[in-house]
Amino acid sequence: MNKLIPLLATIAFTLFLLIGCSTSASKEQKGSEAESIEPFEQGQVFLSKFTDEKVAGMKGVIENENLQLFIDDKNGNIAIHHKKTGKVWYSNPPERANDAIATGVNKSLLSAQMQIDFYNRFNQLNSVNTFSDSVANEQIRVEEVNDGIRVTYRFGKTEKSVEDLPLMLSKDRYEELNNKLDKNGQRSLMIAYKENKETNVYERNDSALNGMQLEKALQAFEDAGYTEEHLQEDMAELNFTQENASSSVFEAAIEYTLEENSLVVNVPIERIHYPENYPINRISLLNFFGAAGTEDEGSLLVPDGSGALIHFNNGKTEYPSYQQPVYGEDLALNVRENQSMEQEVRLPVFGILYDTSAVLGIIERGAPVANIHADISGRLNSYNYIYPSFSVINKDEVTLQANEQERTLPKFQEKPMKTDYTVRYIFLNGDKATYSGMAKSYQEYLARRDGLPQFKSKNNKKDVPFFLDLVGAINKQKHFVGIPYHALESLTSFEEAKVILAKLKSKNINHIQLKYSGWFNGGVNHKVPTKIKVDDVIGGSKGLKRLMEYTNENDIPLFPDVALLSIYNGGGFDAESEASRTLKGVSAAVYPIDITLNRRDRDKSPSYVVSPKQIEKYTVDMLQNIEEIGLRGLSLRDLADQLNSDFRKNKQIYRNESKEMVSKAFQAIRAQELDLLANGGNAYTLPYITSLTNAPMSNSGYKLEDEEIPFYQMVIRGFINYTGNPYNLSEFTDTREYILKSIEYGSGVHFKWGYAPNHEVKDTEFDYLYSINYAAWMKEAVEIYQEINQVLSQVVNEQIQTHEKLQDGVFKTVYGNGVAIIVNYNQTEVTVDGKKIEAMNYVTVTGGDEK
Repeated sequence: MNKLIPLLATIAFTLFLLIGCSTSASKEQKGSEAESIEPFEQGQVFLSKFTDEKVAGMKGVIENENLQLFIDDKNGNIAIHHKKTGKVWYSNPPERANDAIATGVNKSLLSAQMQIDFYNRFNQLNSVNTFSDSVANEQIRVEEVNDGIRVTYRFGKTEKSVEDLPLMLSKDRYEELNNKLDKNGQRSLMIAYKENKETNVYERNDSALNGMQLEKALQAFEDAGYTEEHLQEDMAELNFTQENASSSVFEAAIEYTLEENSLVVNVPIERIHYPENYPINRISLLNFFGAAGTEDEGSLLVPDGSGALIHFNNGKTEYPSYQQPVYGEDLALNVRENQSMEQEVRLPVFGILYDTSAVLGIIERGAPVANIHADISGRLNSYNYIYPSFSVINKDEVTLQANEQERTLPKFQEKPMKTDYTVRYIFLNGDKATYSGMAKSYQEYLARRDGLPQFKSKNNKKDVPFFLDLVGAINKQKHFVGIPYHALESLTSFEEAKVILAKLKSKNINHIQLKYSGWFNGGVNHKVPTKIKVDDVIGGSKGLKRLMEYTNENDIPLFPDVALLSIYNGGGFDAESEASRTLKGVSAAVYPIDITLNRRDRDKSPSYVVSPKQIEKYTVDMLQNIEEIGLRGLSLRDLADQLNSDFRKNKQIYRNESKEMVSKAFQAIRAQELDLLANGGNAYTLPYITSLTNAPMSNSGYKLEDEEIPFYQMVIRGFINYTGNPYNLSEFTDTREYILKSIEYGSGVHFKWGYAPNHEVKDTEFDYLYSINYAAWMKEAVEIYQEINQVLSQVVNEQIQTHEKLQDGVFKTVYGNGVAIIVNYNQTEVTVDGKKIEAMNYVTVTGGDEK
């Protein structure tokens, strides 16, 4: 018994902290505690402003010159009538009652507009939805708001039910209660519970508990003073679990408004209420808006990497449904254990494409905590559908150990997300009802909101960019008299960089964009950039100055590379105070991948996830140093690529807040009139970027997906120069395929090089740079660039107007100046519109001429 005391004390203290955490989250929401919830008010009868026979039985709410909004105020179903096409878009499939596949909760979800996933007191994930838990209880209220309506739902009922009585009672507990009751109470207790002679336990008699008898039994327990603590004791003693139905009552609202050709759907965070012991994990919104049936033809647009299509009814039910987080994983919550080929979601969009109509969804608020979900008919129901979900409160688990015993307890973030969840649905028709039309609509949407660069690049070249990433210094373990030590070693000095550049120039490569990694504060894995000391091993400050003079004279933009969100320990960085914390309370660290085992190598030094609160300080200090050096450009390794939280106790910063901090850092950097090259390219960073490397050039290859498309490229081309991963370190094994992909996607060429031989990185933490020696790649790089440039120089700075699949392996890209390029990935010749295209080749069509 004595051995248990320390463990129990630790568990009790942790439970106190966890309860405090959960309570603080709850009190952010008005009226979130069960005791404060008043009887639900239905509100006044909602009056129809207009009707339409196409949407019989629904009430007209509001209209503009493009759209009409209808609602069924009994169940919350909405419909949008697109006046130009006559098509009606429904929040829930009109024929759902006839679905032969959906059963149980999947059947009810077809009639729901929202699903809430929450943790019960046993830390199990449960869910409620607007149909089964609100409409079925007649707890729905519709009221007018500016330019639209608000639909408020209550999930669950405050009235007590049989589920509020304990499932079982021990003989001692039964007798204890019985002794506290009068004769009427004792009779009610006797009817409510039957003794199981074999187990010597009293079991709840559900068949007898209804109407007046249930009320008497509930009153008997109240008179006997039975409390929540007693229930916890009984569950522990008799090894059962149960939920009190009346304690899990939630409220939430959905607001619908019309703006021009859009429906704007908003879930206001201040109207989300929940009990303190039932934190909400996730909210799913309009799962079946515009859902397609088994007879429909079309596709779902998912923002996987460059973009992908999932064709309606493709029959791939043996593969998992689609789900991806917007802006990738939060490294303070989750780090992949292996090297994944999965592409990130860079744009917070999704869509549904029919033959002559389409709808594009844009997540306007809540994107940093959103996931996109999509699935086809035949798995859970008879529909093809796509929708967003949003995190409200994240959870992890903490394991406590003492005296050879352990227990796992939940740890929740302290407060819910400080953001509304808003999705704009843009309705398209005609030639806009294609994925090209969707991309153009999103591009126009961003341009109107300053979501794309509003400045002109200083480089007005007539050639395609050749993106060259040179690696300067790396940290390498060496030995002296058998004693290991770490020292910087040069892979490319500043003088050697000039040699490489001169050789490229001699080959008539005249549009070089130079990124230089590993140039200060200890090489590639540099220390905090609040102070900048150029590494002596590659030439020091004088060497950098000479390189800057050379690049300026030769009109080569120079982008020295800086990491702001991932830092290695030491050199002014204190992981304890400056790194993000996980929900477990430890510093968030990312260990490098062992490329031979494809898993994290925890014997190597990790990088730490920088707390968002440090971004402003790092940026201001870095800019002061950059100004002193006189740089004109900067490469941001991770600021456009990552988005992380910090779960430090009492100082938590969530992902939506982190996004704002990153945006402010970009604004400060752009205010210095620096040209910016960045990696990745999350949507909120696009207004500030001059050029982009490691842009998504493919999808993740999920089995459910049917086509890979350049949706990302169609959005940003003409505003930002871009390229994918460096060819010499990419997954491409066929040079021809790389050339065709670059031509099809309108991309620049990208190589990552070093002057030193490849063996210099062997058995180091930089073995992923296994093939960077420039001399081995120079000839092939020049040939690749010259072929791509010969084609794409005709469309420099031109936007992509349309992209389409003509037949298997054959794709056509049309640019703003009318130039069309048709690419054939097949191993055989194909004929398109009477034109022959050789195997693994392309043709260019300009003004009717074929090249």
